[in-house]
Amino acid sequence: MREIVTFDAYGTLVDFQLGPTTLKILSDSGRLDLDNLDVDEFLDDFRVMRFQAVLEAYRPYHEILPSSLKNAMRLHGLEYRDSDGEALVDAVPTFGPFPEVPEALRALKTKYEIAIISNTDDNLIARNVENIGVEFDYVITAQQAGAYKPDRQTFKHAFRTMGVEPSQVIHTAQGWEYDHIPTRDLGLKRRVWINRYGRPGSADYQPYDELPDLSGLPKLLGC
Repeated sequence: MREIVTFDAYGTLVDFQLGPTTLKILSDSGRLDLDNLDVDEFLDDFRVMRFQAVLEAYRPYHEILPSSLKNAMRLHGLEYRDSDGEALVDAVPTFGPFPEVPEALRALKTKYEIAIISNTDDNLIARNVENIGVEFDYVITAQQAGAYKPDRQTFKHAFRTMGVEPSQVIHTAQGWEYDHIPTRDLGLKRRVWINRYGRPGSADYQPYDELPDLSGLPKLLGC
């Protein structure tokens, strides 16, 4: 029976440098007053805005990023310019993989098909995949599904696209709200949490395996 290891992309495979990139864009424009801004709170609000946006009616990710940034900046009294959002969208395709990712994926490919299920646009993730340097059997995006994780429509679209049942899928992700909460009752063969930031898990969403990064995944899955 076919078995596929699926991955969230940003934060799991790709070092999603959205926070530092946002701060650099605003700093370079001279509009980031670090003396009067709680940076951690601002970036957390930006994260919350992005999550709220994907729960709404579908619109492309290249629209969600600028609008979420605009809302977070307004909340903190910062002047938003269209160039801020444009620069942020342009930066996303430049992000590369975490150091251990390419080797781990190559090892997994000796036994499994591998796929990406990501909250992004096709044209944004294409270069991220090139940066990883490993060929995926499938790259499935929110644009293709017409929905964002945590909406289960995204996962069901992925299963149809790959031609598999959930019981043939091992889903691997860093994202808790986007990936592990909605997949708890989907009947997946296995779920692996890549806990890069040492966060506490939850017994309510077991069973899942937990690793600090991707380096141990081939061994965990018998490669």
